[in-house]
Amino acid sequence: MSANYDCSKCPAYCCSVYGRVKVTNRDLKRLAKHFKVTESTARRRFTKIYDGERILRQKKDSIFSESCMFLNPLTRQCTIYDARPEVCREFPDAKRCAYYDLLQFEREQQGDETAVPLVQIAFRDEIEAARGKRARKR
Repeated sequence: MSANYDCSKCPAYCCSVYGRVKVTNRDLKRLAKHFKVTESTARRRFTKIYDGERILRQKKDSIFSESCMFLNPLTRQCTIYDARPEVCREFPDAKRCAYYDLLQFEREQQGDETAVPLVQIAFRDEIEAARGKRARKR
């Protein structure tokens, strides 16, 4: 946690809107060890292939539409913190977290410390695919 922001006050934005959390072989080994299963079992249970990339599976979420399968929906904290993938270990970096800035701004503007602005990240290829589907329906 950085001195610039407090992750404990966040609704787990980074665990919810980044649907493509890359999982490396090293991450698979860490997950397998954590759950005391084989790497093959960890791969099958916890990951999937999306657009040629191995990523963590997600589940339905009450705040955002989906979240990491390892996010506790009540505490909004990681249930596998010590075994989390490398990309999660590297985030957030020493710079400020964009969502935390938005969260603080909205809470100040609303005068409500519980306000949770909802933001969705869409990758360019997903936006273009959605546009193509809408165009074909016309």
